[in-house]
Amino acid sequence: MRMVEILLKTLPFFAVIGLGYMSGRLRFFSAEATAYLTRFVFYFALSAMLFGFSANLDVAAIFSWSFVFAYLTGTFVIWVVVAAVALWRGTGHEEAVFEAHTGVIGNVGFLGIPMLALLLGPEAVGPVLLVLAVDLIVFSSLLTMVITGIRAGRISGQTFAILAVGLAKNPMIVSVVLGILWGSIGWTLPVPVNEFLTLLGAAATPCALFAIGASLAGRSAERIEVAAWLSFSKLILHPAAVAAACWVFGVSGFVAGVMIAAAALPVAGNVFILAQHYGVAPQRVSTAILLSTAASVLTVTGVIALVS
Repeated sequence: MRMVEILLKTLPFFAVIGLGYMSGRLRFFSAEATAYLTRFVFYFALSAMLFGFSANLDVAAIFSWSFVFAYLTGTFVIWVVVAAVALWRGTGHEEAVFEAHTGVIGNVGFLGIPMLALLLGPEAVGPVLLVLAVDLIVFSSLLTMVITGIRAGRISGQTFAILAVGLAKNPMIVSVVLGILWGSIGWTLPVPVNEFLTLLGAAATPCALFAIGASLAGRSAERIEVAAWLSFSKLILHPAAVAAACWVFGVSGFVAGVMIAAAALPVAGNVFILAQHYGVAPQRVSTAILLSTAASVLTVTGVIALVS
């Protein structure tokens, strides 16, 4: 019964994704329109939501090194496993790195934050933001460093400069950092500013979900077997490894449940953007995003029902 209740609560989220997908397939919503909607969410609506969340967080109360190490360890184990399987199949080193990244990086920003905050309560926002920070700061940097090192034959100071600039230009990172700094000062947001952020942030959830669906409509399915393996890694192996790491590091209760639920999210769309940027297996990544998002209707529901 609990599974059915959670499914009924998650269905509206996936219904909006489905609406976006149908709009894209029927060409009512073009690829250009999807790109601009995604940009609006990424730079404005989601940033406003994240700033508002983080400005009201008690960082000292939510931050935990055991939490960070548990998520980092569980994720890195699957990263290594997926990369090893790719190399065993005979793929190139760059492709193996991107398959590893695809197998562990979930759609935490666009899907995870709004959905888990609604299903698990507003207190889930802090742990989800920690997961997002590890994904963006650690694993996105790891991808850039390894790919750059493979192509250049070494990792130089320029590589770290590129990483720093990339993080500084990421609005999700910037909005969370600025929100935490504002909250740490102890100032309350002026009423007009708070209402502005609330109004703008409210657009993040429906627009982000619609943009996810519309972007999926333009994806073609190739290398189904590999994409299915990567989807299995993301939806099943990753949350299982994170759950095991929680046990090892003594993370339990509500925060452990939030971490595991965040790990169960489907492959993030920005992995495809990176694959296109570096010219490494974009169709394979695209298919994994499509398959994992479709399957996550049941898998994410099941995981949330278990952890809650």
